[in-house]
Amino acid sequence: MDAQHLFPSATDLLKSLIAIPRTSRHEDEAARKLAGWMMEHGLSPTREKNNVWCKSEGFNPDKPTILLNAHIDTVAPVDSWTRCPYKPETDSHGRIYGLGSNDCGGGLVALLHTFIALNGTTQDYNLIFLATAEEEISGTGGMQHMVPLLPPIALAIVGEPTGMQPAIAEKGLMVLDLTTHGRAGHAARREGVNAIYEAIDDLNWIRTYTFEKVSPLLGPTLMQATAISGGNAHNVVPDRCHITVDVRTNDLYTNQEVLDIIRSHVKSDAEPRSMRLNPSHIDPDHPFVARAIAIGKTPFGSPTLSDQALMPWTSLKMGPGESSRSHTADEYIYDKEIDDAIKTYIRLLDGLQL
Repeated sequence: MDAQHLFPSATDLLKSLIAIPRTSRHEDEAARKLAGWMMEHGLSPTREKNNVWCKSEGFNPDKPTILLNAHIDTVAPVDSWTRCPYKPETDSHGRIYGLGSNDCGGGLVALLHTFIALNGTTQDYNLIFLATAEEEISGTGGMQHMVPLLPPIALAIVGEPTGMQPAIAEKGLMVLDLTTHGRAGHAARREGVNAIYEAIDDLNWIRTYTFEKVSPLLGPTLMQATAISGGNAHNVVPDRCHITVDVRTNDLYTNQEVLDIIRSHVKSDAEPRSMRLNPSHIDPDHPFVARAIAIGKTPFGSPTLSDQALMPWTSLKMGPGESSRSHTADEYIYDKEIDDAIKTYIRLLDGLQL
């Protein structure tokens, strides 16, 4: 495909995907559409569950491999949409409206067309394009399923909306269930040990504790108590109190390190629901990042979660659109943002030395 045809082809594909409902775990039709489109354009994609991926021509295992990744799925549309979320429309300003246009359909079609442009060219690396499912729920059938199936990856570029600025760090997420124990008794006789009262010290610690390491890119690691429950009758002293804690880890800690700190300070039992969603960081001197800086891009740290959290490889987030439009009513992306993204990706990747 000639470079001059990449942009209209990308926007046409985006519109066809917008027209297909594809919430997490329901991406089958969209995955089938994408795989079919790729075959029609001379590629040989592999379908794995609702994930679609493709290696570049002449794939050489002796070369490093760059992964181009974006997700197929969307969140459910909010009630305040004034347009049909599955009817792609372009207004006079070049805004393409539709669910998933910004998050992350624009990045998906831009990276796919970058893959097409560079496929078969002589580079000192291989390329893999991967469209993943279940990103919006960090599901086990998406990136987590694909990681062991892929060859070693030297660099992953995730096409989430960042205004095409390189997000070189991303916060992780850990949700904890804290259980405080007491002893049941009759409320009228001051019997027992009230688990709700026992939880007060832990709640105060969670509210006031400051983690020592502050990231220049992501700021401090943050935690918030976001739900609490205890007791089931007005006349029974509760013997259990349950607290949910949302923890956003910066790139200077692992989730395990933060969990160890929390456990050393609270008397409640602290159990993580998952340790999978880790923070990430790429060196600002990395050749790809250095190229981005050289053309005027500004590295930053991102507080929002992506499939990077499940990647064991060096990675960064960089894609068309703006994060502030994601998950909003009347979501849109500018067509010129997709055009610019394709040109920028090609400029940064063509001739890259890792």
